[in-house]
Amino acid sequence: MNTSEGATPPQEPPRQIRKATTRAESLIIVNTGDGKGKSTAAFGVVLRAVARDWNVCVIQFIKSGKWKVGEEKICRDLGVDWLKGGDGFTWESTDLDATEKIAMGSWQLAKAAIENGEYHLVVLDEITYPMNWRWIDPSEVIDTFQNRPRHVNIVATGRGAPLELIAIADTVTEMVNVRHAFDNGVKARRGIDF
Repeated sequence: MNTSEGATPPQEPPRQIRKATTRAESLIIVNTGDGKGKSTAAFGVVLRAVARDWNVCVIQFIKSGKWKVGEEKICRDLGVDWLKGGDGFTWESTDLDATEKIAMGSWQLAKAAIENGEYHLVVLDEITYPMNWRWIDPSEVIDTFQNRPRHVNIVATGRGAPLELIAIADTVTEMVNVRHAFDNGVKARRGIDF
């Protein structure tokens, strides 16, 4: 990335890379941070999984049925099971108790999707929020993740991933916000943001 002055920022020295010697039966991936792209990266994994004929399930913890996201349309066309388990952004909620109950119900569906072993990949989009708000018990989430059937991969997204989730994840990526169009008053754009 070039700065506005045209100078290239210094590069970090290359890190020593070890040769991979083991094959995991499944992975836990966490996409967190304040930057854009957490869900987008998770949906990229969904496409890879579908291309390998995996059974895939996506559960969204915040977005409601009002959101018409492009990923949902194409993924449903590809046979992905997709559930919107939220009722929208919390700051728009008129009844936070009801919103909490919806999140708890979504967790029960997610837990069943993980435990029943039907899916090779379960994406839990924006699960970090109800975990951090203690709407769902973080220790139950961690226990479910750790005791999943051996072939079930999990991708969890959302800002502020709890430390206990980070501790058990095989891969953790933190998206860093350098600049976002929204910060300059630009509305989310269909085809780019949803």
